[in-house]
Amino acid sequence: MITAFLDHLRYEKRVSEHTLTAYGGDLDQFSKYLLFQYECSTPETATAPMLRSWVVSLVEEDISPASVNRKMATLRSYYGFLRRRQLIAHDPTRNLNSLKTKRKLPAFVEEKSMELLFEGVEFTDDFPGLRDRVMLELLYGTGMRLSELLDMKTDSVDAEARLVRVFGKRAKERLIPVTTSLARLLIHYLSLRVPEEPTNVLLLTDSGKPAYPVFVQRTVKKYLSAVTTLAQKSPHVLRHTYATHLLNRGADLNAIKELLGHASLAATQIYTHNSIEKLKKTHQQAHPKA
Repeated sequence: MITAFLDHLRYEKRVSEHTLTAYGGDLDQFSKYLLFQYECSTPETATAPMLRSWVVSLVEEDISPASVNRKMATLRSYYGFLRRRQLIAHDPTRNLNSLKTKRKLPAFVEEKSMELLFEGVEFTDDFPGLRDRVMLELLYGTGMRLSELLDMKTDSVDAEARLVRVFGKRAKERLIPVTTSLARLLIHYLSLRVPEEPTNVLLLTDSGKPAYPVFVQRTVKKYLSAVTTLAQKSPHVLRHTYATHLLNRGADLNAIKELLGHASLAATQIYTHNSIEKLKKTHQQAHPKA
């Protein structure tokens, strides 16, 4: 039934390949544990104690609480699927509680550092330099995910309306406004873009092939290294930076939620913590009794 579940995720839920790989790996690991520990070859017949035993074994292997919780989420999704199709009578994950984790604040780049990146760092005058700038401006100027950036096509850009169209999780479409300067930059980029073979993928490598995750990650790390000492220098940090800067400048939380493509406000609220920390720092520096 695991194959049927993964097909359900792929074709009905339309989750990303990354999510499919994670779910498939978790269920494969769980299946092997059941077979080795209980000689149980059918995960759909596993009991609640068996599931708890697996969780305990993961903790004993020093797997991080966040990773264990993700694996438990996989099980909840899998057994929920079986329950909805009436393939099992009881859901063994019903009383499976998540582990406590330390909440980490999203890392972000300071505004001054982002200004230095676009005004002080030199981008070469050739196509690679223009492409790199477009890549960074899109990530910081829209807050889109890496997967969304790589999925962008040439017709995803409406420069006249100053909008870009992206497809988020579960292929949910959203329109994101861009600045006039970024719209002009995209027009210039599209005029110079020459693919090696017919493709409408927006971002290309130096050789004219579609950009890929590691290529973008390396590029982002290269440029961010010139302006920040943050340990994390990834496309996702630019997404956090976009949201944090919007919130710090008074943007409505619900608007940020829509711009980021979050399914619920709870996912967006984590950025309020960064703003509160900024207020605390200001208070500490400015208040006579601080």
